[in-house]
Amino acid sequence: MVFRDRRDAGRRLAERLVSYRGRDCIVLGIPRGGVPVGREISQTLDCSLDVLVPRKLPIPWSPEAAFGAVMPDGTRVLNEEMLPHLGLSEREVDRIIETVLKEVRRREAAYRGRRPPPELAGKVVILTDDGLATGYTMLAAVKAVRKQEPASIVVAVPVSPRDTAREVARAADEMVVLHISDQYPFAIALFYQQFPDMTDEEVIRYLA
Repeated sequence: MVFRDRRDAGRRLAERLVSYRGRDCIVLGIPRGGVPVGREISQTLDCSLDVLVPRKLPIPWSPEAAFGAVMPDGTRVLNEEMLPHLGLSEREVDRIIETVLKEVRRREAAYRGRRPPPELAGKVVILTDDGLATGYTMLAAVKAVRKQEPASIVVAVPVSPRDTAREVARAADEMVVLHISDQYPFAIALFYQQFPDMTDEEVIRYLA
């Protein structure tokens, strides 16, 4: 399955979520790529769109790889099996988390401005991104949202590796994935005809 762009992926996901129209829902897009996906879902379901800003914790000598993710409130998910093999001290891990937290909070402030965080208690929260890779950012998002006692958490993404989808599905109440891939190596961009990098300014425009 190949999507034309993120908005096309969002429209196709929305078709699978129409049963939530009319319910007390909110769509939370994970920036940057999850925001245009989320906008299409929120328009179809006629519900609010907001952002949730997790960020992966990079392995210092291989920044594209990650050993976990962290949320603005400090909620974190770590790959406890991987960490002992990385040789990172507890102090080094804390330093990485602190550095990433600064960027996460900068982004959240830029995207939200003066708007307060949304109230999630009792709502159906639909978390979306333009795809999953390791799944750490989505797992951190689910963990953080769960603290606010929503009615349920739905993870909706266009594409995911099979193992990641299985792990995220265990954390969420419902999982909607349009395409589960066994391809290796896996890259989200391979499933899009157009997959440009997005800027903070574009995210802000979508939210506006």
